[in-house]
Amino acid sequence: MKSKALQHKAYYTELPAPASPGQPASSRDEMILKYTPLIKFIAHRLAMRLPPHISVEDLIGAGVIGLMDALNKFDTEKKVQFKTYAEFRIKGAMLDELRSLDWVSRSVRQKATQMEKTCQALEKKKGRAVEGEEMAQEMGLSLDDYYGRLNEIRGVFLLDIDNLGEKIPHLHQGNLMDRILDDKGNHPLHLLSLVELKEVLVRAIEELPYKEKTVISLYYYDELTLKEIGEVLGYTESRICQLHTKAILKLRSKIRSYLQGEK
Repeated sequence: MKSKALQHKAYYTELPAPASPGQPASSRDEMILKYTPLIKFIAHRLAMRLPPHISVEDLIGAGVIGLMDALNKFDTEKKVQFKTYAEFRIKGAMLDELRSLDWVSRSVRQKATQMEKTCQALEKKKGRAVEGEEMAQEMGLSLDDYYGRLNEIRGVFLLDIDNLGEKIPHLHQGNLMDRILDDKGNHPLHLLSLVELKEVLVRAIEELPYKEKTVISLYYYDELTLKEIGEVLGYTESRICQLHTKAILKLRSKIRSYLQGEK
């Protein structure tokens, strides 16, 4: 039996795209109703990586605004499905809502930065992906405290998607996903930067330990929830969350090295 995530994926692939940005209000209302389950799906996936005081309803409300923005700005002549474009807009609107709430404290951000820099330095020193035990030892923490810190910082990395575009050469103008989806008038240096970044990510994912690589694949490609991944791998949801955070930490470290000119 297919998971709910895969069923959602198949369903939304078949949804029609808007005829044009100037479509009638009735058609727009119909599209919003059809995509409401998708908004809820994305909101709950985000909420699983956030503190319990963050309201899912607030994320859903922001997602509706993102969908409306997608309906207004979608260009039918571009070689991209409306579903793909709408997902980026919906998630982007939810992330904007999180930024406005400023829910991550300065101390948690500092801990996340410290862990990322430690991971970057340690991997550079050893020339390979590092394990949790090595990170804990380098930071002077017990293994339990290290995993506790992973749980504490797990939501910090959600807010860096748009900001990433500002750090990549020749991508400093506009939202990163807008630039990626723009297939007209792209500067050769822009295209080269995207190709290089994708290669960096592919290599970084391939270098991840098997469990972390599997979690990344199931979460982002197969769109399973953390709970569903836990059922597949035989781990608790908390353990899967830790593996996900460790993997993202390492991927960010590789991207940071790339942006700093290290190969």
